[in-house]
Amino acid sequence: MMTMRARPVPGRSLGWTAHDLATVPYARHWNPVMGELSLEAQRALLRGPVAEPLVPPMREAVKDIAGAEIQSGFTLTGEGALHLALRTDLPDVTPAMIDWWFGWHSDRPERYKLWHPRAHVHAAWAEAPPDGTQGRARYLGRTSIVDEYIGSALGRFAIRFVPPAEIGLYDARVEAGEVATAICARVGVVFPPVDAGHLLHHVERTSGGSVMRSRFWIGPPYAAPRQGGPLSLALSLGKQILRPTEEEARALLVHCAEEMAHLATFLPALHRELH
Repeated sequence: MMTMRARPVPGRSLGWTAHDLATVPYARHWNPVMGELSLEAQRALLRGPVAEPLVPPMREAVKDIAGAEIQSGFTLTGEGALHLALRTDLPDVTPAMIDWWFGWHSDRPERYKLWHPRAHVHAAWAEAPPDGTQGRARYLGRTSIVDEYIGSALGRFAIRFVPPAEIGLYDARVEAGEVATAICARVGVVFPPVDAGHLLHHVERTSGGSVMRSRFWIGPPYAAPRQGGPLSLALSLGKQILRPTEEEARALLVHCAEEMAHLATFLPALHRELH
């Protein structure tokens, strides 16, 4: 997502331990064997960066997510930002399952590792969700702190989930929450406390499950200090480390394509079992 690398924390590693496999009640859903990269993602990688107007900035893009000319691809803007789009089919997955997953997966690190066995290392809430809540009520307004590899680089990121309206997305179907949902977040590095951009996963029901349209807007135009930090720090870091490269764009596209496709392989059964 950016060039700053995090230092590994002792005791945190890829994969489940033997103890996890023997004691976690949903261990049967752990599968470290991931499928091939989707054709959608492969074509985007082969094409490489596209013309800047084809993957527009956030405030313009959220007006018509489904109608965008480029559903999978990326551009690097003249301002140093990355705009990335990816379409992923999710067989047998419903929008409600996605809301449940985002409220559930940061409770324990092994849950986060289910999602991407080759890249996810750790996850925890910065503030614990209220007892008895599920789905949107569990994640909205909260921050997940995650350790994960984007390509070869280990990052420690803060993902603060926000209402769709905060990024300018207004969709009555999302508000109803039955045929569509939208996972929206402010994303950045944990330290220094700087937000680098925004992400959106818009999920819409189809006859065979759902389609997810993911969007990332990252870089200097979207950078800001987190929780009242010094603006000068954010501006300085925006110039130094928050300018994604083409290599980082490709790594993020692959990461998103892999994790979302893998999620669809176990989420329907996991949801039936635990919801």
